[in-house]
Amino acid sequence: MSALPLPTPASRERIRAIDWLRGLSVLFMIQTHALALLTPELRKSVWTGWLLRLDGLVAPAFIFSAGFALCLLMVRSAAAGVLRERVPRNLRRIAEVFAVAALVNAAWFPVLREPVWLLRLDILHCVALCLLITLPLAALLASRPRALAATAFVLAMVAFAIAPLFDNAGEPWASFLRKSSWATFPLLPWVGFAWLGAFAGTIAGAWGRAGLARALVFLIALGLVGTLMPHVLGGLYPPHRFFVTNPSNSATRFMWVCAVLLVLLKVEGRMAADAKPSRARRFLEVFGTASLSAYFFHEMLLFYRLGGVFSFQRVWGDSSGWLQYAGLVVLLIACTYVLCIAVDPVERALKKGFARARQFVLSGPWMPPARRRG
Repeated sequence: MSALPLPTPASRERIRAIDWLRGLSVLFMIQTHALALLTPELRKSVWTGWLLRLDGLVAPAFIFSAGFALCLLMVRSAAAGVLRERVPRNLRRIAEVFAVAALVNAAWFPVLREPVWLLRLDILHCVALCLLITLPLAALLASRPRALAATAFVLAMVAFAIAPLFDNAGEPWASFLRKSSWATFPLLPWVGFAWLGAFAGTIAGAWGRAGLARALVFLIALGLVGTLMPHVLGGLYPPHRFFVTNPSNSATRFMWVCAVLLVLLKVEGRMAADAKPSRARRFLEVFGTASLSAYFFHEMLLFYRLGGVFSFQRVWGDSSGWLQYAGLVVLLIACTYVLCIAVDPVERALKKGFARARQFVLSGPWMPPARRRG
């Protein structure tokens, strides 16, 4: 990628393409998890294999989007002189992800008898940990986007490069660095996608959509090179699970994620800034902006037995043909959408209440004058 010019004042305009990427990821995530509704024979079919190849992009897209949004906002906040206010807000958001992750684990495992199950690494834990690791770097270098982008890119490449070396590691590394029954989404190689997202988000925050488009083209080209070198990259390491940790596999994944984001960015660029959003766009953006809620609700609807009686898996699991499966996926998506819409006002009210309580505490007479906020 050729050298970028000096950063221009950061744009405050929302990059909706990243919301659309998250929204598409939610839809494919629901479809992926709903494969449990198919008969065991159909889950072994060629069509399911193709679906799983496509679904392999969901987690990278989620984690990439998380790193992207974090650094986009941090760079813009630094340019606007409000970085110190942004850091606590990001910490609260990370705490929310950890809380929902713990709630999901509590639904599946006996956490009251064995609290250690709360630490089991699934996708939400991985996202939260990746954000927690990325936040200090972003806070330190947000005012220097060149340094932040370069550092995030190097860290991403290092994460992908070392992932195969930990693929057969024992404890304590196995609990959080390699894929296992305890860590379905370990830090390696997934943190690499978060740092690539941080790289792209930093470029977007400092150089806008044009800079982001160039960065995505660069990542697509890099991913294509890695995709075309599976045997070379595979031969550099001791035996490992190629489709889990090999850099060539990671390159293929981030290549396609970046390609989809680039297409969405081009689509967004063709839309008038004041254009009224279509129903399809509003539908997608609900999932893109409420992805955490969507994850929780679809998991509960699909697997958690409400009242000990109903769940999609309880009623239709292991018994659906393709037609019934398609209808159930549509129904599951619709139910998840309704729940996300319903809970949104509650979330907004809670956030406003928290902000008012915080302002009351910080502006009270009990605070030292130097720290009091009027």
